[in-house]
Amino acid sequence: MIQENHTISALVTPGGVRKILPGHLARRAIVYVRQSSLQQVIHHQESTRLQYALKERAIHLGWSDAQVEVIDEDQGRSGASTDGRPGFQRLVADVGLGQVGLVLGIEMSRLARSCRDWYQLLEICALRQTLLADRDGVYDPSDYNDRLLLGLKGTMSEAELHLIKQRMQSGLRAKARRGELPLPLPMGYVRHGSGAVVKDPDAQAQALIQLVFTTFERCGSIGGVLRYLVAHDLQLPKRLRGGPAKGELSWVRPRRETVREILRNPAYTGTYAYGRRPVDPQKRTSGKPWSGRTITRPDDWMVCLHDQWPAYISWEAYLRHLRQIEANQPQRLGVPRRGTALLSGLIRCGQCGRRMHTRYSDNGQGGRYVCSYVMTNYGGDWCQSIAGPVVDRAVCDLVVQALEPASLTASLQVADDLEQERGRLDTIWRQRVERARYLAERAARQYDATEPEHRLVARELEHQWEVALQAEQEVRAAYHDFRAHHPLPLSEAERAAIAQLAADIPALWSADTTTPTDRQSLIRQLIEQVRVTVQGRTERVTVQVEWAGAQWSTVTLIRRVAHLEQLSYYPELLQRARELAEHDPSPLRIAQTLTEEGWHPASGQGPMTSSIVRGLLARQGIRGTMTWQPAQQADKHADEWTISDLAAHLDMPARTLYAWARKGLVRVRRVLVGRQPILLAWADQAELRRLHGRRTQGTIPRHGEAMGGSHPPAIRPEGASETATLPHAESGRGSHPEARESSMPGRHLSEETISP
Repeated sequence: MIQENHTISALVTPGGVRKILPGHLARRAIVYVRQSSLQQVIHHQESTRLQYALKERAIHLGWSDAQVEVIDEDQGRSGASTDGRPGFQRLVADVGLGQVGLVLGIEMSRLARSCRDWYQLLEICALRQTLLADRDGVYDPSDYNDRLLLGLKGTMSEAELHLIKQRMQSGLRAKARRGELPLPLPMGYVRHGSGAVVKDPDAQAQALIQLVFTTFERCGSIGGVLRYLVAHDLQLPKRLRGGPAKGELSWVRPRRETVREILRNPAYTGTYAYGRRPVDPQKRTSGKPWSGRTITRPDDWMVCLHDQWPAYISWEAYLRHLRQIEANQPQRLGVPRRGTALLSGLIRCGQCGRRMHTRYSDNGQGGRYVCSYVMTNYGGDWCQSIAGPVVDRAVCDLVVQALEPASLTASLQVADDLEQERGRLDTIWRQRVERARYLAERAARQYDATEPEHRLVARELEHQWEVALQAEQEVRAAYHDFRAHHPLPLSEAERAAIAQLAADIPALWSADTTTPTDRQSLIRQLIEQVRVTVQGRTERVTVQVEWAGAQWSTVTLIRRVAHLEQLSYYPELLQRARELAEHDPSPLRIAQTLTEEGWHPASGQGPMTSSIVRGLLARQGIRGTMTWQPAQQADKHADEWTISDLAAHLDMPARTLYAWARKGLVRVRRVLVGRQPILLAWADQAELRRLHGRRTQGTIPRHGEAMGGSHPPAIRPEGASETATLPHAESGRGSHPEARESSMPGRHLSEETISP
């Protein structure tokens, strides 16, 4: 009876109002149990027992045993946030559903260490008339005095968490500034019994770590290092950190992440670094405590102490590796990529100064440099565009000229590099053979130390011995194969071949064994950037090359254009063609004279042709004549015309007649004049009227229709291959030079001949 009076008095406010009502007792009571870390769960078990004992307090307050639920899912989880605390989330959900009458915790800090989570719980409890209780008493969040006290406890709980963190982090930082805070050691390092950090005592492990840095210096990319290790069947050393075999050396398959960590870790320079990966709260992911870590530069590290233990590389080499890894990103210059374009990443637009992108066509064979910044970002036109081979050839010529004086030095350096690389690989192979021999000898000693009568153990040791002997034999065979294909040192024949190739730089540059990636790598060693400026829409291109060392070279190129009108000298070419036509109207001789004087067609290559001259003269209203035409020597029948004569009679372009012939609208036959095939078209007076009607009215009946006219029988004269309407297969672009020229802008049909 005394105990009952004590309980009732504990549940009554100073104003005489009871806190626990029948409505509270009708709902469940939840005991929330939490420890902040697994270490506390294991070593601070008294606190855990006190929290579980709160179930008896709930029964003492009036709830039955079946109504009390214990939530202990958050053991070993921090209360700084609701992330990763499914027990607390379930507690809040049940309170919000009105299923909980009382929430008990050993202290309010067990429920939440964040004011945001704490006040959210208070608001829900006040709304659903749910009580809170700890060792000090029972609280009603809807009551002003209790709410004030609960708010104060929550604030103190959050401040206590920050104080604890600050105290712990201050100790860590102070120890790290002295270089005494133990940090996980990367591959290739071990911690001595005295606490000092030393290189791995295994010589093969040291050689492989050193090989990773040497290979990266040569190839310049993480992927290149990974491919090199895989190609030579090399594995990386790793010391086990746990289990019965803790500290033993194991060999793991190389991975991209492992190689990246080796190259980015400053420990290989002998530097003690702390605070390299600070946590950005904005990047943290719910439920992932290790997320949100960022990568900072060495200048932003909290602690950076040099020369703390033996180094594999220098600090300058480490910084150089970081710059190369950053440059390898897609938006940067990067390492040479696959593709035939040799200036990818180096070429810039001479008009806007931005980097030009590489676009490929023809299954990756046709590269083109395009400046599309304005089009991509502002919807405008391309700044400029140029075919890749035009610029590549000019830059390659400059590079070859720059390399010729260094041919002898290059040959000697190549030979030395090959010998050094083979020497490093040979050392690693010899160490693998030595390790395999040691394991086989150890297995033999273990077998010899076993009592012969103990067959259960002897059989297993015998099997291990056989496996070790087989592994040794396989390693020796692989080493023998390596020495057969990679002899050390280089033979005289190999040295002579290297010297001969290096002496002939142009031949080496254009050799089939020299890949585009090799050429790109060499160009990037010599050239900083290439600026290309196309002069309007003309054929002239200015290329400026910035060499390493801030020296510039400028060359002017002639590119291929689509139309004669694009040529920068087009007005002068028209004037010169008119002057020559006044003295000699023959397009063929005019073309020969223009070629001798150095004039070029729109393609920028090859001689001027009579068809081009006819087009130039036609643009000025001048009709040229040829002193010799194969059509004039043809054995023509009655009412037969050459294509040019018929076109002139009808006052229409000759190429239109060729198109009509391909469609079967004009009757033609092919004859040979010497070895030259030509076309002859048949047209009597009625046919001429029909063709003229097509020309003037846009319609033309086929042979034998309205506007009729007599038709000669099929004739196969001497020297003619056939007599028929010109079929499509024979009159296509592949067999008709005039048709091919007619499809090119700025060209005019002029020849009377066709391809056989």
